[in-house]
Amino acid sequence: MIRTERLLLRPARDDDLEDLHAIFSDPRAMRYWDRPAYKEIETTRAFLRWFMTPDQERREEYIIELDGRAIGKAGMWAKPEVGFILHPDVWGQGYAFEAMNAVIPRAFAAHPRLPALTAEIDPRNRASEALLTKLGFERTGFAEKNFLYGGEEWCDTAYYALERPKR
Repeated sequence: MIRTERLLLRPARDDDLEDLHAIFSDPRAMRYWDRPAYKEIETTRAFLRWFMTPDQERREEYIIELDGRAIGKAGMWAKPEVGFILHPDVWGQGYAFEAMNAVIPRAFAAHPRLPALTAEIDPRNRASEALLTKLGFERTGFAEKNFLYGGEEWCDTAYYALERPKR
C-alpha cells in the first residue's frame, strides 16, 4: 500500500467491482483505452480477477482510493509499461499525477535493472499527454493508424519513456 496526501493506493479487492465497473462502463473513461466501454459487469469481474492475481515480476498495480471509494487504478501493468485510468467525475483534480508520482519511484525500486518506464497513449488524449510530460516522460515515437479500437476505428499511438533517475 502507498498513502499519498489525499489517496490510498492499495491492492484490488472483490468489493471494488461496482466502482471499477462504473469506470470501465463509462464511454468517456474508455474513449482512449484499449477497448470501448464494457457493457456487462461480468467483463469487469473478469478484469478484476486478473487484476487481483499476483505477478510481481511483470506488474504492480494499485486501486486508487479516495475517501473509501475506488476512483481508478494506476501502476505498472506490463513491465516496463505504466498506465492509469480514473472515473471522469474526478478528472482534473490532480489525482492521476499524485498516484503516478507515488507509483513511479516504487516501480524503479522494485525493478533495479529496469532502465526506463514506458507509456503508450492515443495522441488525441491531451490530458494524458500533459500528465506524462509533467511526470518527466518524453515522447519517443509515434505510429499512425496502428490500433483498431472497437473493431471499427483505426487510431494512432504515441510512445513515451521515463529514464531511471540518476543517483
